[in-house]
Amino acid sequence: MWEYTDKVKEHFQNPRNVGEVEDAEGIAEVGSMSCGDALKLTFKTDKKGKITDAKFKTFGCASAIASSSALTEMIKGKTIEEAEKISNEDIADYLGGLPKEKMHCSVLGQQALAQAIAHYKGEAVAEKEGKIICECFGITDKEIETAVRENNLSTIEDVTNYTKAGGGCENCHGAILEIIQKVRGEEKAPAPPPMSNMQKIKKIEETIVKEISPSLKQDGGNIELVDVVGNRVLVKMQGSCAVCKASQQTLKNFVEAKLREMVWPDLVVEEVAA
Repeated sequence: MWEYTDKVKEHFQNPRNVGEVEDAEGIAEVGSMSCGDALKLTFKTDKKGKITDAKFKTFGCASAIASSSALTEMIKGKTIEEAEKISNEDIADYLGGLPKEKMHCSVLGQQALAQAIAHYKGEAVAEKEGKIICECFGITDKEIETAVRENNLSTIEDVTNYTKAGGGCENCHGAILEIIQKVRGEEKAPAPPPMSNMQKIKKIEETIVKEISPSLKQDGGNIELVDVVGNRVLVKMQGSCAVCKASQQTLKNFVEAKLREMVWPDLVVEEVAA
């Protein structure tokens, strides 16, 4: 479904520095397996304060593994001061870019690095500031504000891609939108123009054919529109998508997000039995 660079594929298929550094001076564990991505980073330095070895253990997707592998390669040979300057964008750039839907993997790496450096310095890891907005993934308003400001995010989908906030039950979408508008100083977006049911169905069909099916076909899958009932879009997943364990994530984070962006913001996509 996503286009990966050759460097991402290489670091996923042949990850560097897998494991744990013995007698590590910097240690960090971020994310959680229940949320889908978790990373443990360890490193040690020489007498001059340069990182001589770094290793990782990751539970997650191809992008999470590639980002973690890249991070360990990036920090080896650097001083702590140099490593502190590495951003999530630097990790993505090192890999030749990441799909926007996978940028949160580079963010996870940057968070692990910051935590490991704090451990190295003997500093307490700061407690999360702010109010929890996304209960599913434990993301606070401050984290969302930071992501929006530093990465120039403008949509809920952007925020989900960078932080995972809003990628679960979606009850926090309204709060996320308010944060985006606050940070960007935008007025609330006007309501979309009215659309008849026939217009809605036609637009959904066009979006599936032109925007969604081509991406799914790249991974051997496809999707069939079964019916549209109000704002409910009923579909059947086909090919590899019908048996993929991540099909529900694809359905929500890609198919539903794309239809909401291109057709109507309140659409809900549901899979029906074959």
